[in-house]
Amino acid sequence: MLGIDDVDMFKGISFKFQALGQLLAENPVYRGSIVLVQIMNLPRSQGNDTQEVQREINEVATEINRKYGKPGYEPIVCVNGPVSFQDKVAYLAISETVVVNAVRDGMNLVPYKYTVARQGSPDLDKALGLEGSAPPRKSVIIVSEFIGCSPSLSGAIRVNPWDINQVSEAMFLGIGMPDSEKELRHEKHYKYVTSHDVAYWGRSFNQDLERACTEHYRKRCWGIGFGLKSRVVALGPDFRKLSVEHIVSAYNITNSRLILLDYDGTMMPQDRVDKTPKDEVLSVLNSLCNDPKNLVFIVSGRGKDSLGKWFSPCERLGLSAEHGYFTRWTKSSDWESCGLTMEFDWRKIALPVMEHYTEATDGSWIEQKESALVWHHQDAGHDFGSWQAKELLDHLENVLANDPVVVKRGQHIVEVNPQGVSKGGVVENLIETMRSAGKPPDFVLCIGDDRSDEDMFDCIASSVANHSLPNTAQVFACTVGQKPSMAKYYLNDTFEVIKMLEGLSEASAHKLPKSSHNQVSFEGFL
Repeated sequence: MLGIDDVDMFKGISFKFQALGQLLAENPVYRGSIVLVQIMNLPRSQGNDTQEVQREINEVATEINRKYGKPGYEPIVCVNGPVSFQDKVAYLAISETVVVNAVRDGMNLVPYKYTVARQGSPDLDKALGLEGSAPPRKSVIIVSEFIGCSPSLSGAIRVNPWDINQVSEAMFLGIGMPDSEKELRHEKHYKYVTSHDVAYWGRSFNQDLERACTEHYRKRCWGIGFGLKSRVVALGPDFRKLSVEHIVSAYNITNSRLILLDYDGTMMPQDRVDKTPKDEVLSVLNSLCNDPKNLVFIVSGRGKDSLGKWFSPCERLGLSAEHGYFTRWTKSSDWESCGLTMEFDWRKIALPVMEHYTEATDGSWIEQKESALVWHHQDAGHDFGSWQAKELLDHLENVLANDPVVVKRGQHIVEVNPQGVSKGGVVENLIETMRSAGKPPDFVLCIGDDRSDEDMFDCIASSVANHSLPNTAQVFACTVGQKPSMAKYYLNDTFEVIKMLEGLSEASAHKLPKSSHNQVSFEGFL
């Protein structure tokens, strides 16, 4: 095994040594056959911290060599720099495993260099006595989950460097890994390293710039946030705030209305701990539902039990739970599943991965729905939680690549859903049901705040394009907050959403006869 690190408090060298010591303590059979060569580059400074790190490294290495070494054998060999480029390549080429377990680091290039060195070259093969035989190349990389290159190494064994047991187990796994698996992992890494070179990154940056500049002069730019969180957002010229007067006037002249509302972040602020809807929200929803011209649905990622409990006072409100996996037309009707044949074996793979990230991210937790798994990080540190969410997203996409699921990142969540289940499917089904009943919607209002709601906006745009909606239909796709979206309208926050819905409910109340409450029926849509 090989390690190449600067003498730095963030490189986790002593943790690496302790993990090797634990491996030798638990597996005496490896004593005398395993060597960890640690190349320590010269420290960039000579402060007290550096001296303390150097002292700790030497003490741990000396103790492990004393306990498990013998004449002619030391399990840890420290090579103090400087080490020439040629010597480093030689070490990389002959090492069966490389261990990079920094507790915090940027784009550490050691795993990439190791992959290239293990692939070899004619000169290197000749020096190693492999000329002419060309055996299959193999390598094992043990890498910290807290360094920049970790997401790109899908075949590496990722570890939490603070967890000595986990690093020791990773070493054990790497040593005993079959050659065929080592070859597959190496092939995957080498393909990535050779294809993602400097030219690739240059092209990708250039493509991003070109994409950002497309129709740039037609867009409006908005400055959002303060300090380190400030950013500039480019929005389309037709993106504008939804006027209550405008939507009420359209509402009054239509007769078959479909109203679709997300819940969290749309009708309920994200930072609210108690997610139970307020009385004013329930009152507005009941008022809208009591208009016989309206079909009102809450389309949420929440579970059906939570939605059913929260909205029990709304007799005629439709609910779509878990992004459309479950649907209930009214309180008195039963929950219906989406009808797709589902296999949930992927849970056995996804859940342990989420549990691992939950242990490593204070404030995160896992929500297990009937059809999905959700990793929440809204209570974790903002920057660290976002970073871990990105890591988890990449990790899940890799391990679930062959499973019939979709991994998505939303507002403070990472969610795994079965393929074919989305909020867009809910919208498509509702529009088709209304059309089949002879009541195609001539008014569509859809409000949401995160990425999952973009599926609804996309479906509505497609329905307009393929004439699933009447040509005269009034369509209002509205996102919450000023941000890039497929919606053409926005409202700033949940307060404005409720105020707008109150305006619609007042319009309904003025037109409804007193006896209308006894005439409302959803039978035409069932």
